[in-house]
Amino acid sequence: MAIYAAVAVGRPTSGLFLTSYKARWVFTPSALSYSSSSSSSSFSRKLVLYSKPGCCLCDGLKEKLQAAFLLAGPDSLHDVDLQTRDITTNPDWEKAYQYEIPVLAKVLSNGTEVTLPRLSPRLGVELVHKKIAAALKE
Repeated sequence: MAIYAAVAVGRPTSGLFLTSYKARWVFTPSALSYSSSSSSSSFSRKLVLYSKPGCCLCDGLKEKLQAAFLLAGPDSLHDVDLQTRDITTNPDWEKAYQYEIPVLAKVLSNGTEVTLPRLSPRLGVELVHKKIAAALKE
């Protein structure tokens, strides 16, 4: 039986929620937030983070992504859905990414995934935000 949990992230007025479903974390705007004209497309921006339990690089990137999604500005990432996939739950993922995690991929409108260049663990939140925003514009 699946367990659902929702935890507010950031300021109470931000309208951003972190939802957990097993090993999957999704950042989505709350129903109370308004939709901006810049995000009027029918396809939402999606990222997939391939990870595994006990991976300190994965945990570090996940924390930086969470913080980057809360930054405001012209290239806001508030509307990005982030799904974390535990590679130990799927033999294909484990074979593909066991020596590469954390791996961040962009999901295209047709459902295919494009692996993004590796983000250095030394990057600050602002640079992570800038690189993710640029990758999602491509």
